Amino acid sequence: MTETMDDYSWLPADIRDFIAQTEAAYPPDAVNFTIQQQRDFYDALCAKFDPPHPPGLATRDEVIAGVPCRRYTPTAPRQGVTAIYFHGGGFVVGGLHSHDSICAELAEGAQVALISVDYRLVPEHPHPAAYDDAAAVVDAVAGPKVLLGDSAGANLAAAVCATRCETAGSEIVGQVLIYGGFGHDGILPSTTRHANAPMLTRADIEFYAALRFADGLPDKDVTAAPLDADDFSALPPTALFSAECDPLASHSVEYAARLAEAGVEVSFTEEPGLVHGYLRARYMAQGARASFARITQALDALVTRAAGDQ
Repeated sequence: MTETMDDYSWLPADIRDFIAQTEAAYPPDAVNFTIQQQRDFYDALCAKFDPPHPPGLATRDEVIAGVPCRRYTPTAPRQGVTAIYFHGGGFVVGGLHSHDSICAELAEGAQVALISVDYRLVPEHPHPAAYDDAAAVVDAVAGPKVLLGDSAGANLAAAVCATRCETAGSEIVGQVLIYGGFGHDGILPSTTRHANAPMLTRADIEFYAALRFADGLPDKDVTAAPLDADDFSALPPTALFSAECDPLASHSVEYAARLAEAGVEVSFTEEPGLVHGYLRARYMAQGARASFARITQALDALVTRAAGDQ
């Protein structure tokens, strides 16, 4: 039986500093506050870790398929390929502002036009509203597309792939999925071992799920849980990244295994000594910085391959 870890004092000092700064802006018990207070906390957190855009990168806000989006155009974009990013935040918090610098740096680092999607949030818009928005944007963007997301956004990217790649002519050419949750199983090893991890706990996950599904967890619904799929063979090349100290880590292990068993090209990296949400630590923690570079390289590789196929 997997034991629950309660002592994280062994984490690298720079990650412990990141956790402390995060908790100062976004309290560990934020789920006990109102939804608006949680969003205010999250906005303050985002502002704290939000560096300037890379020089020369351009942005433009636009509406695609009725969904607010932000387009990032790097200094020398490869033509014909688009990256589409879905932000994290438990389906409750976040938006175009929350992952602005992350999207800007990914676009510039991989030299790809990138669209960030401001999908509808819960509890005002329960499932499948966020999925519907994500799918609508992907359907509306022409040409080869690489889907990306972190946490809740990784779930959305994988869900759209699950429903769109099974049809002939799908233009989704790759996925980059960062510390995502892909199923309903609450007894996976990481869910137990890291139930009380800093940054995200099992109780947090259960809180977000209760808000997302107004009528309870759906049964066998790949738009909510991509691991519910029966067949993974049509999915595109995929790069998965997880944090060692994250109750969601085992979801990436399971998802990677299903892809490999189906013959899909997949790479999986569990980042040691990191926690959920570590993308924001890339300027203050060595491990997070190295992982962000690997994520950018994975995106670059998928974009390069798609551009070469044009």
